[in-house]
Amino acid sequence: MQALSKPSLRSLQLSLIASALFTLSACGGGSSGGSSSSDRGRGDNDVVWQQGVFQPAETFANRCEMPRTGTDPFSGRPYADVKGSTLDENNWLRSWSNDLYLWYDEIVDRNPAGFDTEAYFDTLKTTESTVSGAPKDQFHFLVPTDEWIAQSQSGIWVGYGVQWALLSPVPPREAVVAYTEQQNALGLPPRGARILSIDGYSIDVNTQAGVDALNAGLFPSAEGETHHFRFRYLDGSEHEIALTAGEVVSDPVQYVKVVDGAMGRKVGYMLFNDHIATAEKELVDGVNYLRGQGIDELVLDLRYNGGGYLAIASQLAYMIAGDMATAGRVFETLKFNDKHPETNPVTGEPLLGTPFYNETLGFSAEGGLLLPTLDLSRVFVLTGPNTCSASEAIINGLRGIDVEVVQIGETTCGKPYGFYPADNCGTTYFSIQFQGINSKGFGDYADGFTPAPSGDWGAEVNGCPVGDDWNHALGDVNEARFATALNYINSGSCNLYGVMSARAAEPASEQSTDFTLPKAVWRENRIYVR
Repeated sequence: MQALSKPSLRSLQLSLIASALFTLSACGGGSSGGSSSSDRGRGDNDVVWQQGVFQPAETFANRCEMPRTGTDPFSGRPYADVKGSTLDENNWLRSWSNDLYLWYDEIVDRNPAGFDTEAYFDTLKTTESTVSGAPKDQFHFLVPTDEWIAQSQSGIWVGYGVQWALLSPVPPREAVVAYTEQQNALGLPPRGARILSIDGYSIDVNTQAGVDALNAGLFPSAEGETHHFRFRYLDGSEHEIALTAGEVVSDPVQYVKVVDGAMGRKVGYMLFNDHIATAEKELVDGVNYLRGQGIDELVLDLRYNGGGYLAIASQLAYMIAGDMATAGRVFETLKFNDKHPETNPVTGEPLLGTPFYNETLGFSAEGGLLLPTLDLSRVFVLTGPNTCSASEAIINGLRGIDVEVVQIGETTCGKPYGFYPADNCGTTYFSIQFQGINSKGFGDYADGFTPAPSGDWGAEVNGCPVGDDWNHALGDVNEARFATALNYINSGSCNLYGVMSARAAEPASEQSTDFTLPKAVWRENRIYVR
């Protein structure tokens, strides 16, 4: 049986970010990532590599093997690119990384003349591990600049409006619908629907042609592509559906609702899937609705939220906690490498910390408007292994000001790090530049936040371990994680019997924390803007 490998986010384009999910692993040798220096120009700067000696990154900035010409459609300004070489681009990466990379002293300084640019960038990171044995840096990647700007700002991507979850990468494979974008949901399969075949190929196919067909169907690369799926729904019925790819508008905030709790308490629920620009207005609208309903508790569902703009995380944390709890407090302080102990090296500003933003910032709502607040002293957060980065910052930031966080679900992905995207020669690079710490100075959760009934110290958070429940819709009061939160609100403790009963009926693969929820890179990280 041939195993399947998960993709690296380093070099996949956004529209194809998960197209390698079913790639068959191959034995034998392959490229080392380097290339002969004989066909690499030295560049006009005539810089000779000396190990440990670095020129300022500005020396090589915008000196491009293939310079862009004309006007940048996003900024309206002429491109700054001039003719250079691959070596110029590599030298810029080398100097930039040495200055800004959080663990710059763990990079092995290699001669940049021996690599193409993408392969060289891949070497500019630490190879150390966390306490659990996981790679210390799992978040090193690049994307074409035009795609990064277009998709991160608009929330538009090519697809069907379905978010897939890969529960098992080897036969018998399981790929299910995690959720759909509500604006595109008409005619789409519901949450929990399992893929049986794509374009006539069984989901368990193990030939290269079949695997290629699965990839093409799951992750279409262009608008207008049509692929034929066979699904098994939760009721056991099977359905043939033809899905046609188009522009999908992400709907980051869904299922905002209020349910009744014990003793007349009103419990708000909000599914928040992406910290993208369009989320700002939707979060404001959602909180305004919940505030108008007079909720007493909030269940914030972040199980599939991989991150995005940290400023939006700060806004949401403020809206949850309110003005009194956040006044004069810091949401997150950035800790750069030891070359920059007091000043942000990207903005030049003092490291005073990110505040709890109390107004709109103009991402998608009109800027400068005061944010609504819920003024809660406690929040329930539903989490899983795909809860990452800016989502984890919400947990950490609220705990830093003594708002009680009750974590229901599974351990988060562990991404207390972030970066400022940096464009050079048409490629935007993402390299870890800082660690985020809360108002109490805590930021050590590289292996994730873990719910523990007796927790609430360090990376252990008071709460209840609960597997994902693919048998119920998100926001359904019978969905295992939401039901556990409601029970906790009513009883003050985890109902282990209810949790175990909910999971006992699920296939073993659905209880695993190791499933893939492929998203584009702009939806999976902690991102700062200047």
